[in-house]
Amino acid sequence: MKKTLLMSTIAAAGILAASAAFAGNLTVVSWGGGYTKSQVEAYHKPWEAMGGSKINSEDYNGGLAEVKAQVESGKVVWDLVDVELSDAVRGCDEGLLETIDKSILPAGDDGTPATSDFLPGTLTDCGVASIVWTTIYAYDTTKFPGAKPTTMADFYDLNKFPGKRGLRKGAKSNLEMALMADGVAPGDVYKLLGTDAGVDRAFAKLDTIKGSTVWWEAGAQPPQMLADGEVLMTTAYNGRIFGAVATEKKPFEIVWDGQVWDLDLWVIPKGAPNKADALKFVAFSTDTKRNAAQASWISYGPVRKSAAPLVGKHATEGIDMKPHMPTAPGNFKNALQNDFAFWADHADELNEKFSAWLAK
Repeated sequence: MKKTLLMSTIAAAGILAASAAFAGNLTVVSWGGGYTKSQVEAYHKPWEAMGGSKINSEDYNGGLAEVKAQVESGKVVWDLVDVELSDAVRGCDEGLLETIDKSILPAGDDGTPATSDFLPGTLTDCGVASIVWTTIYAYDTTKFPGAKPTTMADFYDLNKFPGKRGLRKGAKSNLEMALMADGVAPGDVYKLLGTDAGVDRAFAKLDTIKGSTVWWEAGAQPPQMLADGEVLMTTAYNGRIFGAVATEKKPFEIVWDGQVWDLDLWVIPKGAPNKADALKFVAFSTDTKRNAAQASWISYGPVRKSAAPLVGKHATEGIDMKPHMPTAPGNFKNALQNDFAFWADHADELNEKFSAWLAK
């Protein structure tokens, strides 16, 4: 009994110590690189300037594994995490995230209530979206003196464009892009992926470039792989490629055909030590001005209708940002929205299949 009491006391002390270490600060977790920089400039700095709590910014590679470990251990040290839509839905369903009352969100600058101002599907029970982003593929224009790739099928054509390919190490987006490269229309992709035959077809297409693939996990890797000549083409987050072009003057070109677009949302892990401040930060960082301000640092589209007209030029480079948004009309002709419900239901199963396929 004494031993049990002692262990409980030690555990409680550990949790209190962790909470004390972060008291008054917000630990905000995101994806790093140009994306986190856009959040620091558009959200963190203005928040702190107006007297908000100090922000500890941390990076991760996505997914729910770290959130789940913290919540299940009772030692939550993250206050706010930037996640993909499927993870926001799944994490909420599994009880890993706090629910967020949407009444905390301010109206748009034009007076439109928040629930009407946010684009459809961008507010969930546990998440508030901040950006529209997309997975595309890109190439170094200096490596293509003649014909250049323009379609998703070209990414898979090793005869027409011989050379290494870069792909994110995971099932999501790769399976969708493989089917589109194999001639499947965007509107039919998830119907097909819901069948064994469709999954087999996607992996069969991936088989055609598997031997020429270099796998990446962190968003910073694809532009570096292109710059180093490690790959001829690579999938990437569009904002990473834009950043390399805009601020590092890299000769990279994005191919928008077959892009798989998605949302990123703020979520609060269950038991976050600074939940009250996290909620205030969510409301602050997703208001009209802040939503538009982020788009002046990176080519991710705002999710508030009132913010879209405010998107102007890049904050330091003077580039008109509107044509670089995933949703710009010229970029959106053959686009596929990530089906968050599909991935919330099938992520474990398809990632297991992907890992088994990769190990062959």
